[in-house]
Amino acid sequence: MAKQTDLKMPKIRFKGFKEEWNEKLIGEVVSETKRPIVLEDDKSYELITVKRRNGGVVSRGHLMGRDILVKNYSQLQAGDFVISKRQVVHGATGMVPEALDKAIVSNEYLVVEGNDEISTEFLTLLASLPDMKRKFFLSSYGVDIEKLFFDIEDWKQRIIIFPNTSEQSRISAFFNKLNRNIELYQCKNDKLVMLKRTMLQKMFPSGDSTKPDIRFKGFGDDWEVRPLGELTLPLSNNSLSRANLNEKSGSARNIHYGDILVKFGEVVDGDTVDLPFISNDSIIEKFESSRLQDGDIVFVDAAEDFSVGKCAEILNVGDQLIFAGLHTIALRPTIRFAPAYLGYFLNSSAFHNQLLPLMQGTKVLSISKKVLKETVLLYPKKIKEQEKIGNYFRKLDALIHQNTTQLEKLKQLKLACLGKMFV
Repeated sequence: MAKQTDLKMPKIRFKGFKEEWNEKLIGEVVSETKRPIVLEDDKSYELITVKRRNGGVVSRGHLMGRDILVKNYSQLQAGDFVISKRQVVHGATGMVPEALDKAIVSNEYLVVEGNDEISTEFLTLLASLPDMKRKFFLSSYGVDIEKLFFDIEDWKQRIIIFPNTSEQSRISAFFNKLNRNIELYQCKNDKLVMLKRTMLQKMFPSGDSTKPDIRFKGFGDDWEVRPLGELTLPLSNNSLSRANLNEKSGSARNIHYGDILVKFGEVVDGDTVDLPFISNDSIIEKFESSRLQDGDIVFVDAAEDFSVGKCAEILNVGDQLIFAGLHTIALRPTIRFAPAYLGYFLNSSAFHNQLLPLMQGTKVLSISKKVLKETVLLYPKKIKEQEKIGNYFRKLDALIHQNTTQLEKLKQLKLACLGKMFV
Protein backbone atom coordinates (compact mmCIF):
# COMPACT_ATOMS: atom_id res chain seq x y z
CA MET A 1 0.00 0.00 0.00
CA ALA A 2 1.22 3.51 -0.79
CA LYS A 3 0.90 6.43 1.61
CA GLN A 4 -0.78 9.67 0.60
CA THR A 5 -0.92 13.05 2.35
CA ASP A 6 -3.36 15.09 0.24
CA LEU A 7 -6.55 16.17 1.98
CA LYS A 8 -8.76 14.21 -0.43
CA MET A 9 -6.61 11.13 -0.32
CA PRO A 10 -6.46 8.56 2.50
CA LYS A 11 -3.22 8.12 4.42
CA ILE A 12 -2.99 4.49 3.31
CA ARG A 13 -4.32 3.07 0.06
CA PHE A 14 -3.74 0.16 -2.28
CA LYS A 15 -1.01 0.43 -4.90
CA GLY A 16 -2.09 1.64 -8.30
CA PHE A 17 -4.52 4.26 -7.00
CA LYS A 18 -3.23 7.82 -6.97
CA GLU A 19 -6.04 10.15 -8.01
CA GLU A 20 -7.97 12.29 -5.57
CA TRP A 21 -11.26 11.02 -4.23
CA ASN A 22 -14.52 12.49 -5.51
CA GLU A 23 -16.57 14.99 -3.52
CA LYS A 24 -20.32 15.20 -4.09
CA LEU A 25 -23.62 15.69 -2.32
CA ILE A 26 -25.00 12.45 -0.86
CA GLY A 27 -28.20 12.99 -2.80
CA GLU A 28 -26.27 12.98 -6.06
CA VAL A 29 -24.96 9.45 -5.63
CA VAL A 30 -27.63 7.63 -3.60
CA SER A 31 -31.37 7.47 -4.16
CA GLU A 32 -34.29 6.34 -2.03
CA THR A 33 -36.01 3.23 -3.30
CA LYS A 34 -39.46 1.85 -2.47
CA ARG A 35 -40.97 -1.42 -3.60
CA PRO A 36 -44.50 -1.34 -2.15
CA ILE A 37 -45.98 -4.73 -1.45
CA VAL A 38 -49.59 -5.76 -0.87
CA LEU A 39 -49.65 -8.08 2.14
CA GLU A 40 -51.74 -11.22 1.79
CA ASP A 41 -53.41 -12.56 4.93
CA ASP A 42 -52.42 -16.21 4.37
CA LYS A 43 -48.83 -15.57 3.32
CA SER A 44 -45.79 -15.57 5.61
CA TYR A 45 -43.41 -12.62 5.47
CA GLU A 46 -39.95 -12.14 6.94
CA LEU A 47 -39.41 -8.84 8.73
CA ILE A 48 -36.07 -7.20 9.46
CA THR A 49 -34.54 -4.86 11.97
CA VAL A 50 -31.25 -2.95 11.93
CA LYS A 51 -28.99 -3.38 14.94
CA ARG A 52 -27.26 -0.48 16.64
CA ARG A 53 -23.50 0.09 16.50
CA ASN A 54 -23.39 -0.95 12.84
CA GLY A 55 -24.55 -4.43 13.80
CA GLY A 56 -26.16 -4.88 10.40
CA VAL A 57 -29.53 -5.92 9.03
CA VAL A 58 -30.96 -9.00 10.75
CA SER A 59 -34.22 -10.93 10.72
CA ARG A 60 -36.79 -10.37 13.44
CA GLY A 61 -38.88 -13.33 12.45
CA HIS A 62 -41.80 -14.26 10.25
CA LEU A 63 -45.40 -13.13 10.49
CA MET A 64 -48.51 -13.96 8.56
CA GLY A 65 -49.90 -11.05 6.57
CA ARG A 66 -53.03 -10.94 8.73
CA ASP A 67 -50.87 -10.39 11.85
CA ILE A 68 -49.06 -7.35 10.44
CA LEU A 69 -51.32 -4.53 11.56
CA VAL A 70 -49.65 -1.66 9.70
CA LYS A 71 -49.80 -2.51 6.00
CA ASN A 72 -47.40 0.13 4.62
CA TYR A 73 -44.47 -2.16 3.82
CA SER A 74 -41.84 -2.38 1.08
CA GLN A 75 -39.85 -5.34 -0.17
CA LEU A 76 -36.08 -5.41 0.13
CA GLN A 77 -33.44 -6.73 -2.21
CA ALA A 78 -30.01 -8.05 -1.30
CA GLY A 79 -27.57 -5.16 -1.48
CA ASP A 80 -30.01 -2.44 -0.37
CA PHE A 81 -28.69 0.00 2.23
CA VAL A 82 -31.12 0.38 5.13
CA ILE A 83 -31.28 3.18 7.70
CA SER A 84 -33.46 3.15 10.80
CA LYS A 85 -34.93 6.64 10.87
CA ARG A 86 -35.26 6.59 14.66
CA GLN A 87 -32.03 4.78 15.52
CA VAL A 88 -29.59 6.12 12.93
CA VAL A 89 -27.72 8.22 15.53
CA HIS A 90 -26.94 4.94 17.31
CA GLY A 91 -25.42 3.37 14.20
CA ALA A 92 -28.53 1.46 13.06
CA THR A 93 -27.55 1.14 9.41
CA GLY A 94 -26.56 -1.79 7.22
CA MET A 95 -26.68 -3.58 3.91
CA VAL A 96 -29.26 -6.29 3.26
CA PRO A 97 -27.51 -9.70 3.02
CA GLU A 98 -28.45 -12.36 0.47
CA ALA A 99 -30.25 -14.35 3.16
CA LEU A 100 -32.76 -11.51 3.63
CA ASP A 101 -33.52 -10.90 -0.04
CA LYS A 102 -37.31 -10.39 -0.43
CA ALA A 103 -37.76 -9.58 3.28
CA ILE A 104 -40.07 -6.66 4.04
CA VAL A 105 -39.60 -3.39 5.88
CA SER A 106 -41.90 -0.66 7.22
CA ASN A 107 -41.69 3.04 6.47
CA GLU A 108 -39.79 3.46 9.74
CA TYR A 109 -36.75 2.62 7.62
CA LEU A 110 -35.10 4.43 4.73
CA VAL A 111 -33.94 2.17 1.91
CA VAL A 112 -31.40 3.58 -0.54
CA GLU A 113 -29.35 2.35 -3.48
CA GLY A 114 -26.12 3.67 -4.91
CA ASN A 115 -25.63 4.58 -8.55
CA ASP A 116 -22.82 3.79 -10.97
CA GLU A 117 -20.48 6.01 -8.92
CA ILE A 118 -20.82 4.39 -5.50
CA SER A 119 -21.77 0.92 -4.28
CA THR A 120 -23.97 0.27 -1.27
CA GLU A 121 -21.22 -2.03 -0.01
CA PHE A 122 -18.86 0.95 0.13
CA LEU A 123 -21.60 3.14 1.56
CA THR A 124 -21.95 0.63 4.38
CA LEU A 125 -18.29 1.12 5.23
CA LEU A 126 -18.64 4.90 5.15
CA ALA A 127 -21.62 4.65 7.50
CA SER A 128 -19.40 3.12 10.19
CA LEU A 129 -16.97 6.07 10.16
CA PRO A 130 -17.12 8.96 12.67
CA ASP A 131 -17.61 11.50 9.86
CA MET A 132 -20.78 9.85 8.56
CA LYS A 133 -22.06 9.23 12.09
CA ARG A 134 -21.71 12.97 12.69
CA LYS A 135 -23.71 13.67 9.52
CA PHE A 136 -26.44 11.31 10.71
CA PHE A 137 -26.61 13.21 14.01
CA LEU A 138 -26.62 16.65 12.40
CA SER A 139 -29.42 15.53 10.09
CA SER A 140 -31.61 14.37 13.00
CA TYR A 141 -33.92 16.49 15.08
CA GLY A 142 -35.65 16.22 18.43
CA VAL A 143 -34.94 16.67 22.13
CA ASP A 144 -34.47 13.15 23.50
CA ILE A 145 -31.48 11.25 22.06
CA GLU A 146 -33.64 8.12 22.00
CA LYS A 147 -36.38 9.85 20.00
CA LEU A 148 -34.46 11.81 17.37
CA PHE A 149 -35.94 11.53 13.88
CA PHE A 150 -33.90 11.42 10.70
CA ASP A 151 -34.25 14.31 8.20
CA ILE A 152 -33.57 12.54 4.92
CA GLU A 153 -33.51 15.64 2.73
CA ASP A 154 -31.04 17.38 5.03
CA TRP A 155 -28.76 14.32 4.94
CA LYS A 156 -28.86 14.24 1.14
CA GLN A 157 -27.49 17.80 1.04
CA ARG A 158 -24.35 16.87 2.96
CA ILE A 159 -20.98 16.09 1.36
CA ILE A 160 -19.66 12.58 0.74
CA ILE A 161 -16.10 11.80 -0.37
CA PHE A 162 -15.38 8.54 -2.18
CA PRO A 163 -12.93 6.95 -4.67
CA ASN A 164 -13.64 5.46 -8.08
CA THR A 165 -15.48 2.14 -8.22
CA SER A 166 -12.30 0.10 -8.73
CA GLU A 167 -10.77 1.39 -5.52
CA GLN A 168 -14.10 0.97 -3.76
CA SER A 169 -14.09 -2.70 -4.75
CA ARG A 170 -10.55 -3.22 -3.44
CA ILE A 171 -11.35 -1.54 -0.14
CA SER A 172 -14.66 -3.39 0.26
CA ALA A 173 -13.03 -6.74 -0.51
CA PHE A 174 -10.34 -6.07 2.07
CA PHE A 175 -12.86 -5.28 4.81
CA ASN A 176 -15.11 -8.17 3.80
CA LYS A 177 -12.23 -10.57 4.33
CA LEU A 178 -11.31 -8.89 7.61
CA ASN A 179 -14.93 -9.07 8.80
CA ARG A 180 -15.15 -12.76 7.88
CA ASN A 181 -12.05 -13.49 9.95
CA ILE A 182 -13.50 -11.53 12.87
CA GLU A 183 -16.76 -13.46 12.59
CA LEU A 184 -14.90 -16.79 12.51
CA TYR A 185 -12.91 -15.97 15.64
CA GLN A 186 -16.02 -14.60 17.36
CA CYS A 187 -17.94 -17.79 16.52
CA LYS A 188 -15.08 -19.95 17.79
CA ASN A 189 -14.84 -17.85 20.94
CA ASP A 190 -18.57 -18.17 21.61
CA LYS A 191 -18.38 -21.95 21.18
CA LEU A 192 -15.41 -22.25 23.55
CA VAL A 193 -17.11 -20.12 26.21
CA MET A 194 -20.28 -22.19 25.88
CA LEU A 195 -18.26 -25.42 26.11
CA LYS A 196 -16.63 -24.22 29.31
CA ARG A 197 -19.98 -23.20 30.81
CA THR A 198 -21.42 -26.61 29.95
CA MET A 199 -18.47 -28.56 31.31
CA LEU A 200 -18.52 -26.57 34.56
CA GLN A 201 -22.05 -27.91 34.98
CA LYS A 202 -21.39 -31.47 33.84
CA MET A 203 -18.00 -32.23 35.41
CA PHE A 204 -19.08 -31.47 38.99
CA PRO A 205 -21.90 -33.26 40.86
CA SER A 206 -25.13 -31.30 41.20
CA GLY A 207 -28.09 -31.65 43.55
CA ASP A 208 -27.79 -34.66 45.84
CA SER A 209 -25.54 -36.58 43.47
CA THR A 210 -22.03 -37.58 44.48
CA LYS A 211 -20.93 -38.32 40.92
CA PRO A 212 -20.64 -35.91 37.98
CA ASP A 213 -22.41 -36.49 34.67
CA ILE A 214 -19.09 -36.44 32.80
CA ARG A 215 -15.75 -37.65 34.15
CA PHE A 216 -12.46 -39.00 32.89
CA LYS A 217 -12.03 -42.71 32.17
CA GLY A 218 -10.76 -44.86 35.00
CA PHE A 219 -12.62 -43.04 37.77
CA GLY A 220 -15.92 -44.27 39.21
CA ASP A 221 -15.86 -43.72 42.99
CA ASP A 222 -18.33 -41.46 44.77
CA TRP A 223 -16.93 -38.03 45.57
CA GLU A 224 -16.26 -36.84 49.11
CA VAL A 225 -18.84 -34.43 50.56
CA ARG A 226 -17.70 -32.27 53.47
CA PRO A 227 -18.47 -28.79 54.86
CA LEU A 228 -16.10 -26.15 53.54
CA GLY A 229 -15.53 -24.96 57.11
CA GLU A 230 -13.99 -28.31 58.05
CA LEU A 231 -11.46 -28.18 55.23
CA THR A 232 -10.31 -24.55 55.33
CA LEU A 233 -8.98 -21.92 57.70
CA PRO A 234 -9.87 -18.21 57.35
CA LEU A 235 -7.14 -15.66 56.61
CA SER A 236 -7.21 -11.95 57.34
CA ASN A 237 -7.83 -9.47 54.55
CA ASN A 238 -7.14 -5.74 54.34
CA SER A 239 -9.45 -2.86 53.45
CA LEU A 240 -7.18 -1.00 51.04
CA SER A 241 -9.16 0.85 48.37
CA ARG A 242 -8.05 1.52 44.78
CA ALA A 243 -6.58 4.80 45.99
CA ASN A 244 -4.02 2.82 48.00
CA LEU A 245 -2.95 0.70 45.02
CA ASN A 246 -0.98 1.33 41.83
CA GLU A 247 -0.11 -0.54 38.63
CA LYS A 248 3.63 0.29 38.50
CA SER A 249 5.68 -0.74 41.51
CA GLY A 250 5.75 -1.82 45.13
CA SER A 251 6.98 -4.53 47.48
CA ALA A 252 3.66 -6.35 47.71
CA ARG A 253 0.63 -7.02 45.55
CA ASN A 254 -3.02 -6.90 46.49
CA ILE A 255 -6.10 -8.74 45.23
CA HIS A 256 -8.98 -6.29 44.94
CA TYR A 257 -12.53 -7.65 44.83
CA GLY A 258 -13.29 -5.68 41.67
CA ASP A 259 -10.54 -7.50 39.79
CA ILE A 260 -11.92 -10.90 40.79
CA LEU A 261 -15.37 -9.87 39.56
CA VAL A 262 -14.30 -8.37 36.25
CA LYS A 263 -10.70 -9.16 35.37
CA PHE A 264 -9.60 -12.50 36.81
CA GLY A 265 -10.66 -16.03 36.00
CA GLU A 266 -10.96 -19.00 38.31
CA VAL A 267 -7.18 -19.14 38.77
CA VAL A 268 -4.82 -16.26 39.47
CA ASP A 269 -1.35 -17.29 38.28
CA GLY A 270 1.29 -15.22 40.03
CA ASP A 271 3.66 -15.72 37.10
CA THR A 272 1.35 -14.26 34.47
CA VAL A 273 -1.41 -12.17 36.04
CA ASP A 274 -0.67 -8.50 36.71
CA LEU A 275 -1.82 -7.75 40.23
CA PRO A 276 -1.87 -4.15 41.52
CA PHE A 277 0.80 -3.08 43.99
CA ILE A 278 0.30 -1.66 47.49
CA SER A 279 1.57 1.90 47.23
CA ASN A 280 2.65 2.41 50.85
CA ASP A 281 5.37 -0.13 51.73
CA SER A 282 5.34 0.95 55.40
CA ILE A 283 1.95 -0.70 56.04
CA ILE A 284 2.89 -4.06 54.56
CA GLU A 285 4.48 -5.44 57.74
CA LYS A 286 1.17 -5.60 59.62
CA PHE A 287 -0.27 -7.81 56.87
CA GLU A 288 2.66 -10.25 56.92
CA SER A 289 0.84 -13.00 58.82
CA SER A 290 -1.89 -13.18 56.17
CA ARG A 291 0.27 -13.37 53.05
CA LEU A 292 -1.21 -15.74 50.50
CA GLN A 293 0.33 -18.97 49.29
CA ASP A 294 -0.36 -21.50 46.56
CA GLY A 295 -3.82 -23.05 46.85
CA ASP A 296 -5.43 -20.24 48.86
CA ILE A 297 -8.91 -19.15 47.75
CA VAL A 298 -10.07 -15.53 47.70
CA PHE A 299 -13.84 -14.91 47.57
CA VAL A 300 -15.68 -11.69 46.79
CA ASP A 301 -17.95 -10.98 49.76
CA ALA A 302 -20.03 -8.14 48.26
CA ALA A 303 -21.42 -7.25 44.84
CA GLU A 304 -24.39 -5.52 43.26
CA ASP A 305 -25.66 -8.77 41.76
CA PHE A 306 -25.51 -12.53 42.19
CA SER A 307 -21.84 -12.61 41.20
CA VAL A 308 -21.06 -12.23 44.90
CA GLY A 309 -19.18 -15.35 45.93
CA LYS A 310 -17.06 -15.43 42.80
CA CYS A 311 -13.55 -16.49 43.76
CA ALA A 312 -10.06 -17.19 42.51
CA GLU A 313 -7.48 -19.79 43.50
CA ILE A 314 -3.96 -18.43 43.87
CA LEU A 315 -1.10 -20.34 42.22
CA ASN A 316 2.62 -19.78 41.55
CA VAL A 317 3.05 -17.25 44.33
CA GLY A 318 6.75 -18.00 44.72
CA ASP A 319 8.56 -15.30 46.72
CA GLN A 320 5.93 -12.66 45.99
CA LEU A 321 4.06 -10.94 48.77
CA ILE A 322 0.38 -11.16 47.84
CA PHE A 323 -2.53 -10.19 50.10
CA ALA A 324 -6.31 -10.41 49.99
CA GLY A 325 -7.83 -6.95 49.84
CA LEU A 326 -11.06 -5.02 50.21
CA HIS A 327 -14.36 -6.96 50.25
CA THR A 328 -12.73 -10.37 50.12
CA ILE A 329 -12.73 -13.51 52.22
CA ALA A 330 -9.56 -15.59 52.01
CA LEU A 331 -9.50 -19.29 52.92
CA ARG A 332 -6.61 -21.74 53.16
CA PRO A 333 -7.25 -25.48 52.57
CA THR A 334 -6.14 -27.72 55.42
CA ILE A 335 -5.82 -30.80 53.20
CA ARG A 336 -4.12 -31.26 49.87
CA PHE A 337 -6.01 -30.48 46.67
CA ALA A 338 -4.66 -30.63 43.13
CA PRO A 339 -3.75 -27.19 41.74
CA ALA A 340 -6.72 -25.35 40.17
CA TYR A 341 -9.33 -27.91 41.23
CA LEU A 342 -10.84 -25.71 43.95
CA GLY A 343 -10.79 -22.63 41.74
CA TYR A 344 -13.01 -24.28 39.16
CA PHE A 345 -15.31 -26.18 41.54
CA LEU A 346 -15.96 -23.14 43.73
CA ASN A 347 -16.96 -21.12 40.65
CA SER A 348 -19.22 -23.84 39.26
CA SER A 349 -22.99 -23.79 39.59
CA ALA A 350 -22.70 -26.86 41.83
CA PHE A 351 -21.17 -24.62 44.50
CA HIS A 352 -22.52 -21.17 43.63
CA ASN A 353 -26.13 -22.40 43.80
CA GLN A 354 -25.51 -23.16 47.47
CA LEU A 355 -24.73 -19.47 48.05
CA LEU A 356 -27.84 -18.03 46.39
CA PRO A 357 -30.24 -18.58 49.35
CA LEU A 358 -27.55 -17.43 51.80
CA MET A 359 -26.91 -14.02 50.25
CA GLN A 360 -28.04 -10.98 52.23
CA GLY A 361 -28.91 -7.43 51.22
CA THR A 362 -31.02 -5.62 48.64
CA LYS A 363 -29.07 -3.13 46.53
CA VAL A 364 -25.77 -4.76 47.50
CA LEU A 365 -25.61 -8.51 48.14
CA SER A 366 -23.12 -10.00 50.56
CA ILE A 367 -21.91 -13.26 52.07
CA SER A 368 -20.00 -13.86 55.29
CA LYS A 369 -17.31 -16.24 56.55
CA LYS A 370 -19.99 -17.97 58.60
CA VAL A 371 -22.09 -18.55 55.49
CA LEU A 372 -19.13 -20.00 53.60
CA LYS A 373 -18.46 -22.45 56.42
CA GLU A 374 -21.97 -23.85 55.99
CA THR A 375 -21.51 -24.69 52.32
CA VAL A 376 -20.51 -28.13 51.09
CA LEU A 377 -17.36 -29.01 49.18
CA LEU A 378 -17.41 -31.98 46.79
CA TYR A 379 -14.19 -33.46 45.49
CA PRO A 380 -12.80 -36.71 44.05
CA LYS A 381 -10.96 -38.86 46.54
CA LYS A 382 -8.11 -39.38 44.11
CA ILE A 383 -5.77 -36.44 43.55
CA LYS A 384 -5.18 -37.73 40.02
CA GLU A 385 -8.81 -37.07 39.07
CA GLN A 386 -8.64 -33.61 40.60
CA GLU A 387 -5.50 -32.95 38.54
CA LYS A 388 -7.20 -34.01 35.32
CA ILE A 389 -10.15 -31.71 36.00
CA GLY A 390 -7.92 -28.74 36.84
CA ASN A 391 -5.69 -29.33 33.82
CA TYR A 392 -8.67 -29.69 31.49
CA PHE A 393 -10.15 -26.33 32.45
CA ARG A 394 -6.79 -24.57 32.45
CA LYS A 395 -6.14 -25.78 28.89
CA LEU A 396 -9.64 -24.69 27.90
CA ASP A 397 -9.01 -21.25 29.43
CA ALA A 398 -5.72 -21.01 27.53
CA LEU A 399 -7.56 -21.68 24.24
CA ILE A 400 -10.18 -19.07 25.09
CA HIS A 401 -7.48 -16.53 25.96
CA GLN A 402 -5.53 -17.26 22.77
CA ASN A 403 -8.64 -16.93 20.63
CA THR A 404 -9.81 -13.78 22.42
CA THR A 405 -6.40 -12.17 21.98
CA GLN A 406 -6.44 -12.85 18.24
CA LEU A 407 -10.00 -11.56 17.99
CA GLU A 408 -9.05 -8.31 19.72
CA LYS A 409 -6.04 -7.89 17.41
CA LEU A 410 -8.30 -8.24 14.37
CA LYS A 411 -10.75 -5.72 15.79
CA GLN A 412 -7.94 -3.27 16.47
CA LEU A 413 -6.60 -3.81 12.95
CA LYS A 414 -10.03 -3.05 11.53
CA LEU A 415 -10.33 0.07 13.66
CA ALA A 416 -6.89 1.28 12.55
CA CYS A 417 -7.66 0.61 8.88
CA LEU A 418 -10.98 2.45 9.11
CA GLY A 419 -9.03 5.43 10.43
CA LYS A 420 -6.32 5.36 7.74
CA MET A 421 -7.99 4.10 4.55
CA PHE A 422 -10.70 6.75 4.24
CA VAL A 423 -10.65 10.51 3.76
